[in-house]
Amino acid sequence: MEKQHKLDRWLLASVTGLIILGLMAIYSATNGTGDTSLFYRQLAWSLFGVIALAVVYYNDIRIVRDNAYIFYAIGLLLLIAVLIFGRKIAGQTSWMKIGFFSFQPSEIVKMATILALARYLSDENTDIHSIPHLFIALATAFIPMMLIMLQPDMGTMLTILPYVATMLIMAGFDIYIMMLMTFPFILMIAGFFNIYIVLALTFLLILILFFKRKKFQLHQFFVIGPGLAAGFFMNRFANEILKPHQIKRIQTFIDPMSDPQGAGYNALQAKIAISSGGLWGKGFLAGTQTQLRFIPAQWTDFIFCVIAEELGFIGASLLITLYLILILRLIATIFAITNKFVQLTLGGFVSLMFVHVVINVGMTIGLIPVIGVPLPLVSYGGSSLVGNMIMVGLALNFFRNKRNLGYHSSVLTRKKSAP
Repeated sequence: MEKQHKLDRWLLASVTGLIILGLMAIYSATNGTGDTSLFYRQLAWSLFGVIALAVVYYNDIRIVRDNAYIFYAIGLLLLIAVLIFGRKIAGQTSWMKIGFFSFQPSEIVKMATILALARYLSDENTDIHSIPHLFIALATAFIPMMLIMLQPDMGTMLTILPYVATMLIMAGFDIYIMMLMTFPFILMIAGFFNIYIVLALTFLLILILFFKRKKFQLHQFFVIGPGLAAGFFMNRFANEILKPHQIKRIQTFIDPMSDPQGAGYNALQAKIAISSGGLWGKGFLAGTQTQLRFIPAQWTDFIFCVIAEELGFIGASLLITLYLILILRLIATIFAITNKFVQLTLGGFVSLMFVHVVINVGMTIGLIPVIGVPLPLVSYGGSSLVGNMIMVGLALNFFRNKRNLGYHSSVLTRKKSAP
C-alpha cells in the first residue's frame, strides 16, 4: 500500500530555507550598526509565524472558509483605521502602532482579500458570467485597493491586481474578456513612459489577434480608445497626479544616471552589489556594499543585493530555487485537489508570491522601477512574514486534508508499480 504523508515536506523545507536565508541577510545587513534589534525582532516574528502556521495547520479549514468575510471586514476596518491613526513613514501612512507592536494592515488585507474572494467565487450560487456577480467580485478587490491607494502605497496595490485576475480566470471568467478589461490600465501605466505606450499598444494588438484570430471588432475599439486616451492623459498630467518621489523613480528607471546621488542611487548601488558577488560571493559578513551601507535599508526592499553579493550567484540561485520549489508545490496541490475554495485560495497565494518575487528581484537588477515591494519570507517585516506563514499553514492544511477535499494521488505522488 502506498504511504501517504500528511505533511508536505518539500513545501515546509523551502519555506524554512527562505526564512533562514532572510535571517542571515538581515543579520549581515545590520551588522556593525550598533542596532541588532532588527535581527532579533525578525527572529521573534519568525517564531510567532511558526506558531501561526501551526495553529492554521491543525485547524479545521471550514472555520477559515466560513469566517472569510469576517477576516475581510476586519482588514477593511484596519485600512480605514491606519488612514486616521497610522504613522507616516517615507510619505506613506501605512503603519499602525499599538503599544510596542507595529504592523502594516495592507499585508494582512492581501491575505484576507484572497480568502474572501475565494469564498465568494467558490459559492455554488455565484455565476462569474453574471454582471452583478462579477461586479461584487471586482468590488471585493477594488475597495481595499482604493484604501491602500489613499495611503498612498502604489507597490502594494499593484501586487493585488495579478491575483485578482488569476482567481477570476480560475473561476471560469473568459481570459479574453479579462485581457480587454486590463488594456486601459496597461496603457494608462505605459503613458508615464512616453515611447512605452506605443510598445504597449503594439503588444496588446498582437494579443487580440492571437486570441481571436479575427478582424478587429467594435467592442475592441471601445476598449483601446479609452485606454489610449488614459495613457496620453497620464503622459500629459503625470506631474500633477504623481508624487515627486514617484516621478523621480520613473525617471531614474529609464536613466539611473540622471540622478546618481538621489533617486537613482539605490538602483545603481544594487547593481554594483549584485555584480560584484561573482560566482561564490564575497563571504558572509564580507560584502563591501553591504557592510559599508551603500544601500540604505538594505534589509527590506533590497535584501536580494545582500544575498547576491555575499553568497554570489550560487546563493542567489539557491534563493530562486527555493521559491521555485515553493511555487511548484503549491501549483501541484491546486491540480491535486478538486475543492474549488482550496484551488482559488492557493491560486491567489501563488500569484501573490510570484508577483512579489518578480517585482522585488526585477527592481534590484534594474528591470522594473523601484516601487517598494518586499521579498516574501526574506525581507524584514513582521506583518508580511506572518501573513505569508499563515498562507503556507493553509497550504499545508489543505495537503493534510487532501483526501477529504477531492484528491488525485497521481499528481502529488508517484505510485509504485505492482510487483
